[in-house]
Amino acid sequence: MSDKTSLFQARLKTNADAVEACLTDVLSQAVQPDEIARPERLMAAMRHGVLNGGKRLRPFLVIETAAILGGDPQAALRVGAALECVHCYSLVHDDLPAMDDDALRRGQPTVHVAFDEASAILSGDSLLTLAFDIVASPETPLSDRQKTELVLALARASGIGGMAGGQALDLAAETSAPDEAAIVTLQAMKTGALIRFACEAGAILAGADPEKRRLLRTYGETIGRAFQLADDLLDLTADAQTMGKATGKDAERGKGTLVSLRGQPWAEAELARLVTVATSLLAPFGASADILIETARFVAERKS
Repeated sequence: MSDKTSLFQARLKTNADAVEACLTDVLSQAVQPDEIARPERLMAAMRHGVLNGGKRLRPFLVIETAAILGGDPQAALRVGAALECVHCYSLVHDDLPAMDDDALRRGQPTVHVAFDEASAILSGDSLLTLAFDIVASPETPLSDRQKTELVLALARASGIGGMAGGQALDLAAETSAPDEAAIVTLQAMKTGALIRFACEAGAILAGADPEKRRLLRTYGETIGRAFQLADDLLDLTADAQTMGKATGKDAERGKGTLVSLRGQPWAEAELARLVTVATSLLAPFGASADILIETARFVAERKS
C-alpha cells in the first residue's frame, strides 16, 4: 500500500468519525428552538437509518474539496452532515416495499423492518427536512448568500431533476428497458447528482472562483459515474455479506445497467478511463488534490 493510499484511508476514517459525531449531535433528543417536541420513536428510527456506519463518502468529498480551497472546516463538516442526511433518507425510502423492497442495509435490518413502514417514511421525510435545517442554521458558519446557494444546489441535486427523479426512472426501468443513453441519464440523476453536489459544495462554501468550482463539479460528475459503474459491477460479482445488502437484484428484476449492456471487461476499462479523467481535472490544484485523486481510485476499485 502506498503512502498516499494510507493517508487517504486515514483521512476517510477521521472524517467519517467526525461526521458520525456531528450526526449524533443533530439527531439527539434535545429539542431545538421553534421545535415543539422530538418524538422518541421517530428519532430512534432516524438514528437507525443514519448512525449505522458507512464510509461517509459524500461528506468526505465536501470536507476534502473545501480543504484544498481553504474553506471553513466546521462549515464543511456541517454541510457534509446535511448531505449525509439526504443520502440516508434516500436509502430508507429506497428500501421500502413499494420501492426496492430490501430487508438489509449495511449489514443490519432496514428501517421499515426494524420499526415499520410508517416510521420509515416519516424518518426519511424528517431526514430530508433536517438536511436543509443544518445548512441554514446559525451553527453553520457561512454567509446567507452561501447558504442560499447551497440550499438551491442541494435541492436541485436531490429533487425532481436529480436523485428523486432518478429513482423514478429506475423504477420505470423495471418494466421498460432503457437504452444506453437513458441509463447514463438515470444514473447521473439517481447516484451522480449528490456526488456532484458534494464536490461543488466544497467550492461554494470556500468561495472558490467559477473555474475551480467548474472543475470540482465536473470531477464530481466523473467519479459519480464511476461510483455507479463500480456499484453495478459489485452487484454482479460481490456477495451479500461483503456488501451488507442484497446483491444480484438488478439482474433478478431485469433492470438494464451499463455492465449488462457492455460487459464486465468494458466496465473495468471504463472505470480506469474515468479515474484518468478525474485525475486530469485535478491537475490545476497540484499536490493539494492528492487525496481527491486517491478518492477517485477508491471509488473505482472498492470492494463494498
